[in-house]
Amino acid sequence: MGANTEIGIAGRAIGAAHSPFIVAELSGNHNGSIDRACRLIDAAKSAGADAVKLQTYTADTITIDHDGPGFLIEDGLWAGRRLYDLYREAATPWEWHQRLFDHARAQGLIAFSTPFDFTAVDFLASLAAPAYKIASFELTDLPLIGRAAATGKPLIISTGLGSLDEIGEAVGAARNAGCCDLILLHCTSAYPAPPAEARLRGVGELANRFGVLAGLSDHTPGTTISAAAVALGACVIEKHMTLRRADGGPDAAFSLEPPEFERLVADCRTAWAALGPQNFARASSETGNAIFRRSLYVVRDVAAGEAFTPENVRSIRPSFGMAPKHLPNVLGRRAAQAIARGTPLSEGLIAKGEAT
Repeated sequence: MGANTEIGIAGRAIGAAHSPFIVAELSGNHNGSIDRACRLIDAAKSAGADAVKLQTYTADTITIDHDGPGFLIEDGLWAGRRLYDLYREAATPWEWHQRLFDHARAQGLIAFSTPFDFTAVDFLASLAAPAYKIASFELTDLPLIGRAAATGKPLIISTGLGSLDEIGEAVGAARNAGCCDLILLHCTSAYPAPPAEARLRGVGELANRFGVLAGLSDHTPGTTISAAAVALGACVIEKHMTLRRADGGPDAAFSLEPPEFERLVADCRTAWAALGPQNFARASSETGNAIFRRSLYVVRDVAAGEAFTPENVRSIRPSFGMAPKHLPNVLGRRAAQAIARGTPLSEGLIAKGEAT
């Protein structure tokens, strides 16, 4: 199957020819309040995001209520929490989804979600979700990828923790289930992720190796890494958003507040605009400055018939004389007429004949 060069999600074209598709990840930053979730959507709209993304699971569909080894988080941001308790707190209730999807659409935003099991895929299909996102930790759940891909909707897969072989298997599962529109997001699955471990060259590698559009799921602080990813070809940027980090919540520590998210949008779109066309034609903004290039000028009065020397002809600014490359051929030739200091040198001022 050929490489994707452009896909569409809910009428929004995504690809190198279009400004980056910027997704505000709401995740658990609703802090248990649907009104706060709606305010997050409003803030995403004001910040300039293209889309908002939810996560569709329950504690019972993503894990089990258990205290055994592995079910207690030992390190990192959520150290000491039980998986079941963490996911019960962070989950977006399924009964909220319709209202949140409707609210986002009313704001002109694209709304979609990450399903974590088959029932979530089917539920999102009932809401006419325009795309599906597979989270990094589900990269190796090939049956889940196949189920989402079989909907025929565009599929976005994060690749955090994944080896190239695992990513290849995920791509194969999506393609085999009929996915035509696929985007891979480079990701470092750390919360927050150190910028030095962002490894942004992976964006281009994903695109080239797998023949897909590529982007970044960014867990680093600030906006720099996302903007840099766009400069390296990322056509999708996904970033967590919260109203205030001080309000707490499972994902608050690595989420952007609305003014920061607005800066992210501006930085990413500026980076994309700066890419421009791949040529070396003179930019319109620099045309007026061409006069400041160097050219050959008479820098000391020259009498008719006098020879041109390094003392009376030099390469200086501005650019109204002959190009500096002609200097070796000018030196030693003679002036066709008297020439005043400050005159741009031209062929008509040079006498015919060989250099002396």
